[in-house]
Amino acid sequence: MGCAGSSPSKTEEATKKLQKPKPWKHPQALTMTELRRLRDEFWDTAPHYGGQKEIWDALQAAADADITLAQAIVDSAGVIVASADMTTCYDERGAKYELPKYVLSEPTNLIRDS
Repeated sequence: MGCAGSSPSKTEEATKKLQKPKPWKHPQALTMTELRRLRDEFWDTAPHYGGQKEIWDALQAAADADITLAQAIVDSAGVIVASADMTTCYDERGAKYELPKYVLSEPTNLIRDS
């Protein structure tokens, strides 16, 4: 416990509970194949945005996991979750990791491949 003006400790920030992303709509309807291509392209290039490759790997694993496992992954990797849907995260050194919604969930206007 701290005074009313104190900020949460890093431990409290790091244990922020993850939530499923809110429903969202892509500007144009995507097929599952197109969505997979976008995701693969993002994860292939993500380490070039800065930060540590190990954190990017942990974020990818968490994005592909169910919410309970995702929570365990980010906690064990020391990821500080700034937004509960994982769109903005930080590592312990303060590097920022921004994840687009399309790597975290499916859009509402997804077209299923036949």
